Amino acid sequence: MSAPAAGTATAADDAPRRRVVVGTAGHVDHGKTALIERLTGIDCDRWAEEKRRGITIDLGFAWMRRGDLQIGVVDVPGHERFLHNALAGLGGIRLVLLVVAADEGVKPQTREHLAICRLLGIPRALVALTKADLVADDLLELAGLEVEELLAGTPYEGSPRFAVSSLTGRGVAELEAALVAAAEEAAAAPAPGLDGSGSNAPSDAATDPSPPEQRPARLPVDRAFLLKGLGAVVTGTLVSGTVRPGDTLERLPGGGTARVRAIQVHGQGRDLAAAGERTSLQVAGIDLADLERGADLVAPGHFTETRRLLVELDLLPDAPAPLAGWTPVRVHLLAAELLGRARVLAADALAPGGHGVVEIRLASPAVAVRGDRVILRRPSPPATLGGGVVLDPAWRRPRARELAAALDMLGAGLDGALLHWVRDAGEAGVEDAELARRAGLPVAEVVPRVAALAADQKVLEVPAGPGHARRWIVPAAFRRVSERAARALADHFQRDRLSRGMPKAEAVRRLLPGRSAELADVYLSWLAAQGVLADEGERLTLPGREAKLSGEESKLARAIVERYEAAGLAPPSPGEVASTLGAKPQVLEGMVRFLVERGRLVRLPGGLILSAAARDALRRDLEATGWERFGVPQFKDRFGLSRKWAIPLLEHLDSIGATRRAGDERLVVRKAAARS
Repeated sequence: MSAPAAGTATAADDAPRRRVVVGTAGHVDHGKTALIERLTGIDCDRWAEEKRRGITIDLGFAWMRRGDLQIGVVDVPGHERFLHNALAGLGGIRLVLLVVAADEGVKPQTREHLAICRLLGIPRALVALTKADLVADDLLELAGLEVEELLAGTPYEGSPRFAVSSLTGRGVAELEAALVAAAEEAAAAPAPGLDGSGSNAPSDAATDPSPPEQRPARLPVDRAFLLKGLGAVVTGTLVSGTVRPGDTLERLPGGGTARVRAIQVHGQGRDLAAAGERTSLQVAGIDLADLERGADLVAPGHFTETRRLLVELDLLPDAPAPLAGWTPVRVHLLAAELLGRARVLAADALAPGGHGVVEIRLASPAVAVRGDRVILRRPSPPATLGGGVVLDPAWRRPRARELAAALDMLGAGLDGALLHWVRDAGEAGVEDAELARRAGLPVAEVVPRVAALAADQKVLEVPAGPGHARRWIVPAAFRRVSERAARALADHFQRDRLSRGMPKAEAVRRLLPGRSAELADVYLSWLAAQGVLADEGERLTLPGREAKLSGEESKLARAIVERYEAAGLAPPSPGEVASTLGAKPQVLEGMVRFLVERGRLVRLPGGLILSAAARDALRRDLEATGWERFGVPQFKDRFGLSRKWAIPLLEHLDSIGATRRAGDERLVVRKAAARS
């Protein structure tokens, strides 16, 4: 990045309305860089080592402008040792320029680059037979036939071929005209990977996704460096969204933010960069060490990290071996290069040339959304295995009996994926923002799709409430909670026939584990509306249920109440009452709980039992003292209490509003004052 040259426009009004990125492909030293320089006037060999060795080591960039159409060109290195650099630059490319030297013909990296372009779903190609000035016409024709054979049976079969010489200029004008025409077509077509183009793109065409410019901003970093006087600069192809000076971008994976100070696109200062443009950002607030190749700068809150991908994969016909079991792989995802393991699903193995679905576990986190393209290579010895498209960027393998249905939904288009993600969230549900993050789309585009699923009764809306935004669940999740609630209440009343109800806090723990507990109010209201339970404040019970005592139980209840009422403020323990009345301890405990729930007995802090009549008499006597405030010693002396009983009694009186604590003393709250 440098200051714009004199006379260079910097206003957004001068920005091209249409943008296409073209990538070169081909073997080392076949003349890619020289041809780009002849077409654009820009030398892509940036480093001294590249000049010395005569080959492209790292990514180079050039551009040309035709009216409102901007054509960015990525010069990718062709040497095997530098293939990882090439892959970093192939994301976002809409058109490939396959370069084959006429004096050497098709070479190994020619085939591998072409295979990678196919796997990335790049839809169009042009062929340049370079160094045409070095060979006779018959050798030039032979090279053309070799290329024709190479392209046969691929999406690029029949692509236009041009014999060119970067030295003499032969054929360059014709190639340039064809390149501009092909770029015009590419600019008018949907972005690859989202319209179903390519052998393994998710079938989202019918859902008419928003154009890349309207999605959240995402810049995969393929270069980062310091410029004296400017600070940190990053470059990459803006995959989606727009970026302006002053924007704050989130760095993922790893976190941190960067503020955009200035923007350049192909050396031109801009106040806006849009999806599809090769972009340089001058950023502040983040260390250069945190901006290495493979990091993404994204719109905050719209993307997330992942270590698990579900990928629809094409294995190359010449892949070195079948994919079976957990296979070590090197994963190339836009500018990121990560180690991981891949395993085929719904089959024992995937043979060379095969098509299937694989799950990938990454050794380090990455940023991915549905529709991203990935390339898998064997780590050692290096070889390209295949490539495909991400169906689920946050894959969690379901139980075996649910796997086939999950794969069907994820392969059936965006609406199917949304339905699977809602189902995968279980009783906790999933928020709009999370669905949008996995889809890589704006929330405003995802919400109508999920609402349409709700209209078809495929999902249920959980309205926003305290502590949570709106969520979605599938009806099966509610049915599970309903069945769980019915069982839990039946078990509770079977254990304790006289219980007034199940404590709500206990019920929530049993019915709604984890994050689903945040939706307790909604679930309980739904269950009550369905007649599964009755909500009585702090307790849940069965609708219409009322515990009734048998004749013997009624007799025991009266005896217990009489015993406690007679004892006043010096009541016996439950064990003593059980012994006196000849009742089993567990039976007496159940009866005491029944009487407490119905207000005949009072359970004080610490578990002490008192009759409600004795408590009420104490309150009347306390009001009659004329005290405005009192201390614990006064209270003990006045009512003849030990500390064991005085403190729990006072805490209970505080809880019912008869007293109010003021430091080490209590204030008497008389009923008339409490009512006023």
